[in-house]
Amino acid sequence: MPIDTALVQALCFDVDGTLSDTDDLYMERLRRVIQPFHFIFPEKDTSKLTRRIIMAVEAPGNFLLGFPDVIGLDDEIYALVDFLARHSRPSPKEYRVIPGVREMLAELSRCYPLAVVSARDERTTLKFLDRAGLTQFFQCIATAQTCSHTKPYPNPILWAARKMNVPPEACLMVGDTTVDIRAGKSAGTQTVGVLCGFGEREELVRKGANGILETTADLVKVLSQARCNQEVG
Repeated sequence: MPIDTALVQALCFDVDGTLSDTDDLYMERLRRVIQPFHFIFPEKDTSKLTRRIIMAVEAPGNFLLGFPDVIGLDDEIYALVDFLARHSRPSPKEYRVIPGVREMLAELSRCYPLAVVSARDERTTLKFLDRAGLTQFFQCIATAQTCSHTKPYPNPILWAARKMNVPPEACLMVGDTTVDIRAGKSAGTQTVGVLCGFGEREELVRKGANGILETTADLVKVLSQARCNQEVG
């Protein structure tokens, strides 16, 4: 079923692969490790291999993000991670925003309340949004520590809907993986899969995404005229 833009009153965004270009950053780092052995690979092209490796670890990685919820130790585990991060030697990090996303958020935030719904921990989520200059666009931010369960459970989306004062069915969940689509469907929202992360079109469609976009920035083409024109009118 395609997106019914007339029903959309609020937007929820994943972070990695949706707002942040982390997936490409991971590929670059892995490609640098593999590059010295390029002669082993067909046509000496390591880009296909790095993408396949990251896609292969995506599913277990998403499971591990939600595993602390399952065993009931999420607060303790995330507190330990935060402690280690704060007391370890700082390393330089890149905070890349997917091209066109900042402009898209600026445009759509004039017409819709926006939320972040991420499975990241709170510290790194807020750090990325602040350093990337995106915090200003969001009415609320749900992280892995906001609710009793994180994605693919619906809890953080339902929490965000309450914070934005809209019913869940009036929200649009935007993300790059099947975890985002599953969470949105469980919460009763419409969903959009974006291909700028590591989700594949076929799997996103199979999980029931209402729409597929090449990049998150394309969302402005789908929604700006729908509601913004109503607002002006």
